[in-house]
Amino acid sequence: MVLFFGRRKNNKHKASKVVEELVIPNHFWCPISLDMMKDPVTLSTGITYDRKSIEKWFENGNYTCPVTNQIVTNFDLVPNHTLRIMIQEWCVQNQQHGVERIPTPRIPISPFDVAEVVLHVKALTSRLDPYGCLELVQRIEKWGGESERNRKCILENGAANALASAFDAFANDSIERNVSVLDQILSCLNWMFPLQLEASKSLGSSASLRCMVWFLKQQDLSKKEKSIVVLKEVLSYGDNQHVKALVEIEGVNELLLEFLNKRVFSTPTITKASLSVVWYLVSSSYSGKMKLAFVELGLVSSILDILIDSERSFCEKALAIFDSLCSCEKARKEAYNNALAIPLLVKKLLRVSALGTDYSVSTIWKLCKFEERDEEKVLVEALQVGAFQKLLLVLQVGCGDNTKVKATELLKLMNPYRVGVECIDSDFKNIKRSI
Repeated sequence: MVLFFGRRKNNKHKASKVVEELVIPNHFWCPISLDMMKDPVTLSTGITYDRKSIEKWFENGNYTCPVTNQIVTNFDLVPNHTLRIMIQEWCVQNQQHGVERIPTPRIPISPFDVAEVVLHVKALTSRLDPYGCLELVQRIEKWGGESERNRKCILENGAANALASAFDAFANDSIERNVSVLDQILSCLNWMFPLQLEASKSLGSSASLRCMVWFLKQQDLSKKEKSIVVLKEVLSYGDNQHVKALVEIEGVNELLLEFLNKRVFSTPTITKASLSVVWYLVSSSYSGKMKLAFVELGLVSSILDILIDSERSFCEKALAIFDSLCSCEKARKEAYNNALAIPLLVKKLLRVSALGTDYSVSTIWKLCKFEERDEEKVLVEALQVGAFQKLLLVLQVGCGDNTKVKATELLKLMNPYRVGVECIDSDFKNIKRSI
């Protein structure tokens, strides 16, 4: 195969581009990707491929050798060191043509390697040895950072369950004394989602949750981020015992509100995960108590601030929380008294996502439906910012049955007030987030 390389050659009058032909040996090329191999491995059929290409071939459900079409019964990939060295030497010899040397690939870990480390982690955890355990967790982190293949191997061989169990044990012993190993475990767990049920149970214990909240209170943003992401994952399983254990920790609600209110001092990951955690709390079996607690802390105003200038993924979560909160009378009253509530809800119709539209319609419906003394005021305000036209469009574009019922009912409620109500601009481009 011929590869063309270009380089500049200067003379007194002008620079001219000289194109040179460079012949690359055919056996350097991967039969699948047709790229020069970086990590050549040989199948049991005797054909050599680039490791990444042949692994992807098998992951896609193929069980044959691409070149010979033979059924493969032994999926061991044997590194072809001789060919790899030949390719590297050829690259070095042709560096003047712009060819870069291919680095020596790291040897992938095996299930045996992972199983051995996991076994040692369990043993050191039982002895509450934070230093020995820290060394092993760092090894797992290093393996995971080397390749996606390593991460898959680590996950498939029980590492997440062992690390979650270790986190629970060391947190229950002493957070301050074991802070290094606890922090390192959180780092590893951040790329091990979705967690298995056993890992979720360990991390949902009272000791584990208190430890995560402890990290959330630290100044280090990295520690906050790792902790809130794991906390979000644990609550996603919908276990009410986990929620109960979390809400019993003093100051959790205030901490979450702080993350939402002080986004400029946080990170997008922390804000997004915090929104998810709040959503799980206000949607749990303890939702009545949680909604009231969050409303009293000012969550309604915080959510409206987020809706003003945040990206779509943030808005969808914020709308979900707002819809849930408005099942509570106190939250509806807070919304009635906030001049931004109805304009923002109408503005978000058909602008965030299908789910975001569902939440917006549902929230407007709750505000208009459940408070008779303010119903006329809310309906007129909604008409003034273009809700009638937007709801008609929602029905025309298409939506779920539940949203369709609510949108239709809202149109019927608004219709008597349409005469004499002037529709004003609903974009509110000049709205600024309150400080």
